[in-house]
Amino acid sequence: MAIYAVGDIQGCHDELLHILDEIGFEPATDRLWFVGDLVNRGPNSLDVLRFAYGLGDAAVCVLGNHDLHLLAVADTEARHPREASLADVLDAPDRDELLHWLRHRPLAHHDADVGFLMIHAGLPPQWNLETTMACAGEVESVLRSDAHHDYFAHMYGNKPKRWDPQLAGMDRWRFITNCLTRLRFCELDGRLALKEKGPPGSQVSGRVPWFEHPQRESQAQRIVFGHWSTLGYVARNNVWALDTGCLWGGALTVLRLDAAEPLRHSLPCPGHQNPSRYI
Repeated sequence: MAIYAVGDIQGCHDELLHILDEIGFEPATDRLWFVGDLVNRGPNSLDVLRFAYGLGDAAVCVLGNHDLHLLAVADTEARHPREASLADVLDAPDRDELLHWLRHRPLAHHDADVGFLMIHAGLPPQWNLETTMACAGEVESVLRSDAHHDYFAHMYGNKPKRWDPQLAGMDRWRFITNCLTRLRFCELDGRLALKEKGPPGSQVSGRVPWFEHPQRESQAQRIVFGHWSTLGYVARNNVWALDTGCLWGGALTVLRLDAAEPLRHSLPCPGHQNPSRYI
């Protein structure tokens, strides 16, 4: 059995099938980890959702910010105007089944046998593996309950910026969500710098990539993540970044996790969006 992790798909269904064919992925025996952001902005979000759902136990998918956005739009369409790239999902006859499945995906996945933690975005420096999994579990419980309606109504926002174990309610859930699905840079004092979106070196002085924070409690844990297309592929200090910008004309990246040393395979992509549209 092989275990692969794949970077952000964002509706690029054809590229996903192409790279899985190239690596010889076999759903009957292999496992495929999705680092989140299955949907949005690309051409075939519905087909990607159906494919991931159809893999059953062969797939593990953590939620990304675009996946949560789809769920929020579906839950509160009066608050959030629908986007063209999500219309196929929202109008699909199997919409409810697919969105129910998506809402029940985890925010973090840890496999002790493989030795990897998978998240979509980042971790604040104060969190170790135990805290990460506990915090992810808190929000997962909310998403899987009737409280998800209120959660989606109040999910958006950049505050609070700093971890405090005493945080409660929506402030706590929003902080956890922002770390696991949006984080790129931190202040040296541990505060989240959520407005920074460029590559390392473009940020305001005093801010560092979350995985380079000198006091990061998760340094000993191997982590695979996505979300940061301007970062590109990174493999150092126990972190592997897999969002190599398939949507923007970069590449789709797959990493084999069960090898003695993680093995990378990339597929050049034509690009379906111009990044300047979203700056």
